[in-house]
Amino acid sequence: MYELILKRFDTPDEVRHFEKGRFELVSLGGMTIGRATYEPGWRWSRHVGPTVGAERCSVEHVGLVVSGHATVSFADGTVHHLLPGTLFYVPPDPHDSWVVGDELYVSLHFLGAGKYAKRAEVVEAVPRDGPKRYR
Repeated sequence: MYELILKRFDTPDEVRHFEKGRFELVSLGGMTIGRATYEPGWRWSRHVGPTVGAERCSVEHVGLVVSGHATVSFADGTVHHLLPGTLFYVPPDPHDSWVVGDELYVSLHFLGAGKYAKRAEVVEAVPRDGPKRYR
């Protein structure tokens, strides 16, 4: 017997909000798929970076542009344009991205969605001599 699972981004499993945008996540078939929606003026380094404690994104992405126009740029100054219908692979090398023009940008992310725009977890380090014990 098979189990069919149907989901929609209208009711995502998780939503990560940040200024001028949101990233909706749906887990399905052992993978996490994301939908990015960014307003005109959105820029990763300005609107997401501060919330995750980074100047540039280092998440690896595979995705599809649904609508709008954005760029991805690398430290060497290379800039690539992402337009509707474009399938993209962005390596985990530090990169920035921003919306071009005055249209909403929407893309689907098939790789890296679970790590994208995720706030860093605070982990308490245990001292080298072990945890302190009290009587």
